[in-house]
Amino acid sequence: MIYTVTLNPSLDYFAMTGSISEGHTNRTHDEYIVPGGKGLNVSMVLARLGTPSTAIAFTAGFTGAELTRLLKEEAVETETIDTGTGFTRINVKINNGRITEFNGAGIVLSAELTEALKIRLSGLSADDLLVLSGAVPSGADRTLYRDLMAASKAPAVLDTFGEALTEALPERPFLIKPNEEEIEGLAGRPVETEEDLREEMIKLQERGARNVMVSMGPRGAALLTETGSYFRCGVPGVPAGRPFNTVAAGDSMIAGFIHEYMRTGDYEKALRFAVATGTAAAYSEWLPDRAFIEFLIAEK
Repeated sequence: MIYTVTLNPSLDYFAMTGSISEGHTNRTHDEYIVPGGKGLNVSMVLARLGTPSTAIAFTAGFTGAELTRLLKEEAVETETIDTGTGFTRINVKINNGRITEFNGAGIVLSAELTEALKIRLSGLSADDLLVLSGAVPSGADRTLYRDLMAASKAPAVLDTFGEALTEALPERPFLIKPNEEEIEGLAGRPVETEEDLREEMIKLQERGARNVMVSMGPRGAALLTETGSYFRCGVPGVPAGRPFNTVAAGDSMIAGFIHEYMRTGDYEKALRFAVATGTAAAYSEWLPDRAFIEFLIAEK
């Protein structure tokens, strides 16, 4: 079974408007509320692809109850850990052609909550897959993801950045997915050529990552596998007139990779499917549907 962990989930309120006038009343012409959080996005895209998963998330209050209800509508099996106080945060995303985000602070992760999660993850086996993604919440140590991986027997997909990522590398995550900016941050230098990129990916493997996938926006993605194979995949063509929204593109890439790799065991096919899924997300109002993903796969 695939398990995703979302430490700081949200209700995401999307509002579409023609313009934003600071200091004045602004009107929207469309709005919707959806579950938010990187791990939840992975579970929801997996569900749309027909691959089951269980989403584990901290929730609280009336917004937590609504989040759970919406996930059920998305056919996502959910296990919640009640924080006991406060409420699940609400993130506001204003779209006037570009996305402007106002994200709530969310939970402060106590030692007690962290321990409860470790106990839950200790029940996973080597036949499971654990997806850990997002920034480390307030109150948590920078070693949080390392500690969660150590508590579990399951191989892990890790999508985070900075010290939270580097601290976890010795636990040998199955897959990490930095983007170009994050790669440069880890390298401490510009990564300008394909040779530079591959060199930095090798360094991440030497520090513990088994497979390294780098998302590169409109230039697609690169994958260096634990067998030493290196693959590049460009972005498929997209029909004109599609909306543009990169909010969940990286999470969708991970879902696409997991879905195809677990189905075929083929790294190159998994990368190709990941790029198509991430591209479909970037050109969807929210998360991509399976038909659009398969259309883009056929276009490659």
